[in-house]
Amino acid sequence: MGQFIKFTVAAIFGTIIGLGLLFFLMIWILGAVASSAGNEKVSIEANSVLHLNLNTAIKERVEENPFEDLDLPSELTASVGGIGLFDLKEAIKKAKSDENIKGIYLEVGMISAGFASLQEIREALIDFKGANKFIYVYGDIYGESSYLVASVADKIILNPQGVLEFNGLYAERMFYTKMFEKVGIKPEIFRVGEFKSAVEPFLLDKMSPASRLQTESYLNSIYNFYLKGISESRNIAIEDLKNLANKMAIRNAGEMLEAKLITDTMYYDQVEAELKKASGIEENSKLKLVTLKKYMKVPNPNDKYNANKIAVIVGEGEITDGNGGQDGIGGDKIAAEIRKARQDDRVKAIVLRINSPGGSALASDKMWREVILTKGKKPIIASMGDVAASGGYYMAMGCDKIVAQPNTITGSIGIFSLLFNAQELLNNKIGITFDGVKTSSFADIDGFYHRSLTDAERQVFQQAVNRGYEDFTSKAARGRNMHLDSLKRVAGGRVWTGEQAQGLGLVDELGNFEKAVAIAAKAANLQDGEYALKFYPQKQSFVDKLLKTGESALKEQSLRSELGELYPIYKEIQRLKNLQGLQARLPYYEEIK
Repeated sequence: MGQFIKFTVAAIFGTIIGLGLLFFLMIWILGAVASSAGNEKVSIEANSVLHLNLNTAIKERVEENPFEDLDLPSELTASVGGIGLFDLKEAIKKAKSDENIKGIYLEVGMISAGFASLQEIREALIDFKGANKFIYVYGDIYGESSYLVASVADKIILNPQGVLEFNGLYAERMFYTKMFEKVGIKPEIFRVGEFKSAVEPFLLDKMSPASRLQTESYLNSIYNFYLKGISESRNIAIEDLKNLANKMAIRNAGEMLEAKLITDTMYYDQVEAELKKASGIEENSKLKLVTLKKYMKVPNPNDKYNANKIAVIVGEGEITDGNGGQDGIGGDKIAAEIRKARQDDRVKAIVLRINSPGGSALASDKMWREVILTKGKKPIIASMGDVAASGGYYMAMGCDKIVAQPNTITGSIGIFSLLFNAQELLNNKIGITFDGVKTSSFADIDGFYHRSLTDAERQVFQQAVNRGYEDFTSKAARGRNMHLDSLKRVAGGRVWTGEQAQGLGLVDELGNFEKAVAIAAKAANLQDGEYALKFYPQKQSFVDKLLKTGESALKEQSLRSELGELYPIYKEIQRLKNLQGLQARLPYYEEIK
């Protein structure tokens, strides 16, 4: 019997080892295939058109997906997706001087991006048109976001049965108070700042007057800048655009044509014929479309080795302690990247690119410290993306200069702490009770989740939040060279657009990423051609990422499939788990649409 058990266990163990080796061998083979595919030389034929399909999420950077063209289950590649903003802009810039590229064919669909990212794309496309090359855009549906990009095109073409949504911007958020009441959870809230409304979804069932005031203020600022861009591109008065939106006066293709929001209605075969004509292709010949992925493999003749580097450190997502996850900013990780760039003699300046609603105050402070240590030794410039608020602003406030887009969401200088008392849920609904002994009055302060806090304990938490706020505002005042009282008047957790923030002294200049780089180069006494950009953190190889995240990707895909429209609610509940300790975080999570 003993021999049987021994051989059985050995067989099972050997099978496990064999399967593991087979798995790693498969990954190695796929990696080799992908690497070979990624290294193939690509040449562009004459009279080609760059095809940019932006009907996806636009992120600052995306991990390379070398298996995209292979016939693999989508679950294996679920953790990789979207388009990198820097890759997109680089392709447009390269195409501008590529004599084989005659124009750009855009598909914008329901593009998912913040308004500052959309503005960067618009500016890149407008620059492309300076080379006397065409931009045609075609789609079945244009939303407000996609139309902002589409509006720069020479021809805006809509499917005859298509839809253009043009009825203004809308922002809403979710409130959990009644749900918590039903399940028996009581939030314990500690905050500083009338406008620090990140905690309101757990206290109220609608916006507070202060929250509504600031939301109306920054939403209208974004909307006015939005209308200004469309007005300039389409040569339509802003007041006329407002009237069209207020009355929702354009409901079919004919009305859109009459309003000059589009230039034509066509089916795809007709669009294809137009593209052939514009690019100099014979009617019976095949249209030469080049995808973004393919075009990124074309060597850029302007890319030359240069020993002088400007380090671009990209921080995107929520700020968490430690090294962070795949889609967020780990305070220790970004702090280490700033430190490495400071100590690297080849790096002459640093651009800190921020696209974050904030998060952990501790992690934000660690990154701020490395910024301060760098300042004075090397120029360090902040470039704000769609949002750089609260902890995101904390990252920027020590930099030599802060550059933001007019429609960047920033500010939210404030601190809060959020605890949850589940005593009723545990005691009365589940039947779990707690009891214990302690050696001192505050020994069990961490037991807040199953009992009510005492007044003394509440005072401890509130004092910690107060200290955090004083620390945040005093450091912001020093970084912005403002009197503390003046800084506090624009703090209090209030959110501003980049345009508003510049007028208040929270931002130095309005502009895109390239403007921040130019400022950094000038501060380092570098001329054009005397430096190269180096992006950090370095991207993971796809194989490494697949090994680390295969299980989580499958789980994520399964949850999306099972929960459907409830998936965002699930994600929001999961996000609450990250609200540990002091938080320097944007007041709420909402999508402007």
